[in-house]
Amino acid sequence: MSLLGSFDHQPRTRIVFGNGVASRVGELARELGSKRILVVTDAGIVKAGHAARAVAALNEAGLQAVLFDGVKENPSTRNVDECVSVAREFQADLIIGLGGGSSMDTAKGCNFILTNGGVMQDYWGVGKATKPMLPMMAVPTTAGTGSECQSFALISDEVTHAKMACGDSKCAPKIALLDPELTVSMPHSVTVLTGIDAIAHAVETAVTKKRNAISVMYSRESFRLLIQGFERVLRDPQDIEARGFMLLGAALAGMAIENSMLGAAHSCANPLTANFHIVHGHAVGMMLPHVIRFNSHLAEAALEYRDLFDGDLAARITDLLSEAGLPTTLTACGISNDSIPQLAKEAASQWTAQFNPRALSEDDFVKVYEAALE
Repeated sequence: MSLLGSFDHQPRTRIVFGNGVASRVGELARELGSKRILVVTDAGIVKAGHAARAVAALNEAGLQAVLFDGVKENPSTRNVDECVSVAREFQADLIIGLGGGSSMDTAKGCNFILTNGGVMQDYWGVGKATKPMLPMMAVPTTAGTGSECQSFALISDEVTHAKMACGDSKCAPKIALLDPELTVSMPHSVTVLTGIDAIAHAVETAVTKKRNAISVMYSRESFRLLIQGFERVLRDPQDIEARGFMLLGAALAGMAIENSMLGAAHSCANPLTANFHIVHGHAVGMMLPHVIRFNSHLAEAALEYRDLFDGDLAARITDLLSEAGLPTTLTACGISNDSIPQLAKEAASQWTAQFNPRALSEDDFVKVYEAALE
């Protein structure tokens, strides 16, 4: 697989990284020329005190701010509509996504509808926003999705539960504010699940059909940081340097996704979340080893991580799940062979499947899920 494929790379997001940089949120919002800021977050971030500190910093900078704290995990079109209602009434001119991937996705979804009208389904796909969008800032409190460096919002249809990837270059945050100190408050389970997700991003982006010299640069550095930081954070949640490794690694993996997309592990994971409510990071972590094996020597040859990792990568991913106390098989999650045909059908229709280095039929997805049963 050649790295010399064509690409069109223009970073759209300014990255501000460092311990304590969250205190600069007011200063940076003012730099964007904004006066009325909608902060999009969830109840857990409010409880941790991060939302109040963000609003206070915005107020100290002479800016008005209102809080939408109704973000739900795997946000739906209904969640987005609720956020739009608050933004419209407040007449926001800047949106801040504060929290995990769900907060950032909700903020992006809100931006689409607030500025371009219609409903979320109108933007399923790429480049469907015809009008300018509001500037957005992303302040992640988890190290997982990399949404802070991406131009896509992932929103579930409230009725069909289909996960819609809505992408547009105008949707990318203008600034990603990466403060490792914000991630210390993550519960252990969230640290684990988001960390596994980020590692999966680093692995999958390195081998997709769209990989190129730029994307592999991001994938490689992301993997280096994440593989070092993950076990350190499990051992010591207060290890701020390791938290920084994870946060920056997740952001770089997000930039890799922007340039190379994802693969079959994510195609397999989404139906598990939609049908069995398995948290995304856990779902992708269970499926990734089996996709790595399916891709076989094709993916192994492309990874180019041998100087960063010694051993069987597929087995190591499963070991990481075990070390984190998560079930490593579908059977352990209560999923039987009877569910596999429907899961495979849904996985085959997922858009990331097309970027996997080895093409998969619906029957191939059946085999991958069967391998994950035990």
